Amino acid sequence: MPRQSGIAFLGDVSWGTHFCVFYETKRDLLDAAVAYFKAGLEGNEFCVWAISDPVAMEDATTALRDGVPGFAEHHAAGRIELLPGYKWYLKGDAFDLKRITGGWDAKLRAALLKGYQGMRVSGNAFWLETNLWKEFIAYELELDTTLAGKKMIALCTYPLQASRALDILDVAHAHQFTLARRNGAWEFMETPELRQAKRLIRQLNQAFDILSKPFPGHRLLTQRERLVLAQMVKGSSSKDIAPSLGISSRTVEFHRSNILKKLGVKSTTELMRVVLAE
Repeated sequence: MPRQSGIAFLGDVSWGTHFCVFYETKRDLLDAAVAYFKAGLEGNEFCVWAISDPVAMEDATTALRDGVPGFAEHHAAGRIELLPGYKWYLKGDAFDLKRITGGWDAKLRAALLKGYQGMRVSGNAFWLETNLWKEFIAYELELDTTLAGKKMIALCTYPLQASRALDILDVAHAHQFTLARRNGAWEFMETPELRQAKRLIRQLNQAFDILSKPFPGHRLLTQRERLVLAQMVKGSSSKDIAPSLGISSRTVEFHRSNILKKLGVKSTTELMRVVLAE
């Protein structure tokens, strides 16, 4: 069942969603968190915010009181829990991945027994300032796996200014998707895998546009040959076509040869006349 993320830019999400937001300012962080938890409370979800710098407990309480109607009642009824992030993640300055994920599981079980639809949580990456980066990235990866099949949503927040390029890549790979909140505006931060997928979709759409009209011999071509042909029509060389379709240049040449034979032409120029003829 879709759940409202509270972030209009993002829309609905599903249980088991694990995503992150890189924020520019403290205000950006507060705005994102408040919108996220407001949606959770409205959806009868148990909410937990593990608070750490740059947000203090007073900051969080004030922002929630200002942005969530009836927050005082929600808080008093125990529908939302605000806890110190340092104590939650680092018990006695020691990091224990299983203790943290087990803690989330315990809170989720308790929430479901009380009749909540599920649970949503959020924590800020104070560990950028520690020497525990590898441990916390391992935790993020573990959380991404353990959320599968559970009625839980997790939002992790990271400061843009304190994050190196390599940190951002690590974080993006550890989450299902990544957003950025910069001075009040939302941006979608794409992973290399997502960019590749979008690129392939664009190529397939272009191939469809090019070959949507029938031409003499079109039924003789295989699906892969039609994709190669579409790239040829756009002027792509075999070297360019190969990586876009995930095949070798030699295989592209094999398909090109077959296309010419099946359509009964001897050159690429003649092929273009056949395919693009009105």
